[in-house]
Amino acid sequence: MEQLSFRPVTPPEAVLSRYEICRTDDLEEARQWGEKIFCENRLCVVDSKGSVNTRIYYRRVGSIGIGRMSYGGAVTIKPGVLDTFALIQMPIYGEEQIQLGKQHVLCNPRLGTVINAHTPTVINHTPNTEKLIMRIDRSLLERHCQQLLGRTLRNNIEFESGLPLDTAAGARWLRMVSWVYDSLSVDDELSPLMAAQLESGLVNMLLTNQPNSYSAELCTEGPSLAPSFVKRVERYIEDHAHEPISIVDMAEHAGVSSRSLFTGFRRYRNTSPMLYLKEVRLRRVNEELQRLSTGRDTVTAVAFRWGFSHLGHFTTDYKRRFGESPSETLAR
Repeated sequence: MEQLSFRPVTPPEAVLSRYEICRTDDLEEARQWGEKIFCENRLCVVDSKGSVNTRIYYRRVGSIGIGRMSYGGAVTIKPGVLDTFALIQMPIYGEEQIQLGKQHVLCNPRLGTVINAHTPTVINHTPNTEKLIMRIDRSLLERHCQQLLGRTLRNNIEFESGLPLDTAAGARWLRMVSWVYDSLSVDDELSPLMAAQLESGLVNMLLTNQPNSYSAELCTEGPSLAPSFVKRVERYIEDHAHEPISIVDMAEHAGVSSRSLFTGFRRYRNTSPMLYLKEVRLRRVNEELQRLSTGRDTVTAVAFRWGFSHLGHFTTDYKRRFGESPSETLAR
């Protein structure tokens, strides 16, 4: 049987063995665990005489989750929309036929799959297939992409669906995957610094290694040429976005004129300082709404807290940026 080609220190059958969260032959229980880890889903056995023998090993660290799983039998999974994360799947054994919108990908040990947020998906899991999974929060991907680009994002990050594992780029990716899985299989206690290093290494490798909607820009050297005062103001905005800061505050902090500040942001970031501030605040609102539960707070209160006083304009900007209304984010 074909097997995934990377060779971690931890053998495939022992990956995350101490983090088993599900062992069941009950289809509904398997579906419920899938919902806890991912999202609402429909799960059905393809063969009426068949059965499932579900095994799920899973560990969450910061904004990433990694796992190993198998359903045993042939099943079809119809997940809901992955609103808040991207999902990477890499079979160790067997294969899955995955429908991503109008595209079909045969996912096997030579070709993994990246499922983008908001992509309608159907997964046909063949018998005796076992796969590695990686769940990466969209907010983490966006934050690292913005840091690499040196500017805010105008659109969502969209990766190519097929993830070749038998190429030079695939070998680089599998070395990173091997390191992450080995670390999380062996180390029960991770320091915050180590967890951040795992997150950063994995996400930066994915962004620079797997073709995506920002690949062309990520391959250029432009952002590194930005003068230091632009970077100082970006850090200042990140640290003080919750405060009523102005252009004058930013310019005084950077030690340049307001005109130089506008010119620097327009030339090197293709935006203005105030639009950069608005983008940071929108991202903070989105992150806070995801953490809250309905009834604990209101969209209006969160928006006001981050400096958005005109709710109509705020809602329009938020929906354009995140593809849903603030109330929809809060309700999830």
